[in-house]
Amino acid sequence: MADTLLRSFRFQILLSLSPPGGGTALADGAFQECTGLEIDMDIQEYYEGGSNNAVVRRVGRAKYQNLILKRGMFYGDSGRVNQDLWNWLQDVANGVRPVRRYNGRIKVMSVGDRVAATWTFDRGLPAKIHGPELNAKTGEVAMEELHIAHEGLRLVSS
Repeated sequence: MADTLLRSFRFQILLSLSPPGGGTALADGAFQECTGLEIDMDIQEYYEGGSNNAVVRRVGRAKYQNLILKRGMFYGDSGRVNQDLWNWLQDVANGVRPVRRYNGRIKVMSVGDRVAATWTFDRGLPAKIHGPELNAKTGEVAMEELHIAHEGLRLVSS
């Protein structure tokens, strides 16, 4: 069977309270865009005395980029917008303790709704939330953007 390229437009994001079993899901799968699936390694350079033609390089710490999730703002039958993401960040900013942290799973689907790739992250915190840009001249959907700082990102077998 020939290898098939993974398409990036069919994905689902699940945010569940950490530790597992600690509560309900947050914003279950309704995101339109996800960026920040990235790990940078901090490479340490050592200059060895007497060796002017080479630099010794060693592995340092891994640095995890914030995940950036974008979605359209939802409102239900009540006519009120869904405030879950905003409430999470506002609770942290207002000093509500213990701080709610969320673990996450980002699943990319192949043809036929089979999960082809899964990334997981641990103990996410809201780092930033960006509300919609309002402009009466356009007919665009109101979008919100959530930045999540986390403690580890892994590509796991699906």
